[in-house]
Amino acid sequence: MQRHSTRIRPWATALLLAGVLPAAHAAWPDDQPIEVVVGFAAGGGTDLMARALAPFIEKRLGGHARVVVLNKPGASGEIANAYVARAKADGYTLGIINVPGFSFLPLYKKTQYRVEDFTLVARVVNDPTVLIAKRDARYASLARIVDALAKSPKSLSFGYNGVGTNGNLALLQLQKIAKVQPNDVPFKGTAESKTAVLGGHLDYAFVSAGEVPELRSGTSNLRAIAQFGEQRSSALPDIPTATEAGYAVTMTSERGYAAPKGVPAQVIARLQKAIADSIADPDFIKAASSDAPVLAYLPGAEWQASLARQAPALREIADRMPKE
Repeated sequence: MQRHSTRIRPWATALLLAGVLPAAHAAWPDDQPIEVVVGFAAGGGTDLMARALAPFIEKRLGGHARVVVLNKPGASGEIANAYVARAKADGYTLGIINVPGFSFLPLYKKTQYRVEDFTLVARVVNDPTVLIAKRDARYASLARIVDALAKSPKSLSFGYNGVGTNGNLALLQLQKIAKVQPNDVPFKGTAESKTAVLGGHLDYAFVSAGEVPELRSGTSNLRAIAQFGEQRSSALPDIPTATEAGYAVTMTSERGYAAPKGVPAQVIARLQKAIADSIADPDFIKAASSDAPVLAYLPGAEWQASLARQAPALREIADRMPKE
């Protein structure tokens, strides 16, 4: 009687290698790190927020989830946004988007990404813009700054984090309303502009309130001149708004998570819940003391609707600017 060989035939091996049989692999998010891309330099408010949240999101996702932060600064966040837009829609690449810049740049110029290339996951922060200076600044009120510029155009320098960012748009609005000409200086991140102010190389900088927690300590060499929210932020209750000073300029900085368009809905839902639970965690609030007063969670769909309401005002500003 003929015996049958128990050896695996070459054709069977080929079928196995071709993946006819199901491959054993971990499900999202366990089989590789989740990359969170930040469009500004390390040390700024966006970077610090992303790094503070990472371990809390890992915990909420469970299993072997890992979250790593990647900085791709430059071009007012466009480089990072384009990187995320081109990424595979598998939930392993997310971006921290910064509004208004994220929405404004495609209105102002041809960009490497479109707003439609993303699914918004969740807003984390809604942060008023603040004008800061050295504690011994010659002009320590918005009215005196405007008066100095009226007498001597471009005599004072103002830093911000690139074209289309909240600082840039706040300065443009102030310039229009007050009819003055500032000397504007773009930077790659808030850490750089704060250093320039402290070093005496820059007179003023537009930053977000959450990026200057040292102002609340009373021991900083920086001071806040004005804030650009609709009302005074609980982060800086003693600092007047620009509107109080007679200049109706409002501009906030929103920060949150976005994914490439096409990421599965169940992945977006898990990320939303992980982010919502993380920013409500008392340990996170304690660790992220600078952002705590300006935390303002919104799920992605609600954030998208909010941005749609802001679009006409941003388009009006973009239409006034010379195009690149």
